[in-house]
Amino acid sequence: MSDTVNTSPDGIPAATVVIFRKGEVDGPPEILMTIRSRNMVFAGGMAVFPGGRVDPADFELGAMIGGPLDPDEAAHQVAVVRETLEETGLAIGLKGDIDAAKARAAREFLQQTGQLAPVLDHFGWELDLDQLTPFARWFPKNERIPRVYDTRFYLADLGTGAVEIEADLSENTHLFWTTAQGALDAAEREEIKVIFPTRRNLERLALFGSFEEARAQAEAIPVRTITPFIGETDGKSWLHIGEEHGYPVTGEPLESVARG
Repeated sequence: MSDTVNTSPDGIPAATVVIFRKGEVDGPPEILMTIRSRNMVFAGGMAVFPGGRVDPADFELGAMIGGPLDPDEAAHQVAVVRETLEETGLAIGLKGDIDAAKARAAREFLQQTGQLAPVLDHFGWELDLDQLTPFARWFPKNERIPRVYDTRFYLADLGTGAVEIEADLSENTHLFWTTAQGALDAAEREEIKVIFPTRRNLERLALFGSFEEARAQAEAIPVRTITPFIGETDGKSWLHIGEEHGYPVTGEPLESVARG
């Protein structure tokens, strides 16, 4: 871990998505998580949600979309669509003639071009960003971590679980479906490792019995940037977030916090 505090007013723009699918009968929904490759500078070996940094081409495409989204927000949502297809093989936020075979072909095409716009042109697809619901925004600019990302989180729903997923193996080692509580339990058993924002988001996601419940809460609570801060509780240093963001747990002893 670096001892240098990032004092830049701007973090690295990033976007990530919590992808839901129906769980077992009468059970909570499942969400898709990925294990980051251990050689990655940020969150190496950690269980996270699919996503990554917003590329210049994402900003270019976001500026071309028009409509109700401002170009910056559109770029982050474009990044979610691109990163999800690249990392998992799932085509979310897209509409057109899409099936499993075309999604595989589009993923291969994307890995060659590195940009989403040529994929849309080649397959005759369009963006359908209404499939994405803004959920949160985390910017840990005051923490001593090697890279500081300003990350926007989104929700998306697959509905059925009859989908194909496969890790890209460059940034991730494997993908898995789990309930939010199942991921928290696995972290407690030290079967997976999660950083502070992921744990807090899993705790929030564990509140919901369906994607619809999660989306309703996300739409009811305005997304405000979360910048964790250190405070004293019972004589110990804790890492806190504000109470207004919809999270059931808003702090953790600093000594137990896992960071990027």
